[in-house]
Amino acid sequence: MDNNNNYYSHSQHNFERGRMRLNGLGVLKVEPDIAIVTLGVITEDKSLEKAQRENAIRTNKVIEGLKSMGINEEDISTLSYNIEPQYDFIEGRQKFRGYKVSNILNVKVREINRVGEVVDRAVQSGANTISNIKFTAENIGSYYNKALKLAIRDVVLKAVEVSDTLKVRLNKTPVSIVEQSLGEVGESTAELKVYAASTPIIPGEINVVARVEAIFCYY
Repeated sequence: MDNNNNYYSHSQHNFERGRMRLNGLGVLKVEPDIAIVTLGVITEDKSLEKAQRENAIRTNKVIEGLKSMGINEEDISTLSYNIEPQYDFIEGRQKFRGYKVSNILNVKVREINRVGEVVDRAVQSGANTISNIKFTAENIGSYYNKALKLAIRDVVLKAVEVSDTLKVRLNKTPVSIVEQSLGEVGESTAELKVYAASTPIIPGEINVVARVEAIFCYY
């Protein structure tokens, strides 16, 4: 039995003389078709009840202002709601200043040429924090699948180049392939600059990135 195992291992070793582990990269440039604007209302007051009430009133005005522009209600969602006590430090002592209430919203803008208008309307309606503007694509998953195919082709081509250089025979079908990035996307962000007239927001291309690691046998 041991002799048979030794013979099998020896034969397999001759057949699979070596293995190579390589990485493949696929990048797909995509024009964004939606924008996610992160904005909200921050209020402060010594009375928590007053801070919450003012925040609720202003946040509702912001939401109504966005809806009046044609933003669907389902495209407006709460990202976070926080209540934090605020303190001042005077002569080494901590003194209670009041409460800070933050209500942060994510707003999906489907007409990305109107992002500047959306920001302006939100500010006019009572928003006092704009923390991020992110451009992406609605069906990002399908683009990622295409990038994944590019990554697989890339790793196979690398394996061919290596085998040609080493003058060995290559099995082009990998014995193992691992997806290293699960939907990783290099998303385009915009810097917010507020001007007197309107807020210009210019989207750029987004890079949809896929990475794989594959192991090939060569003889």
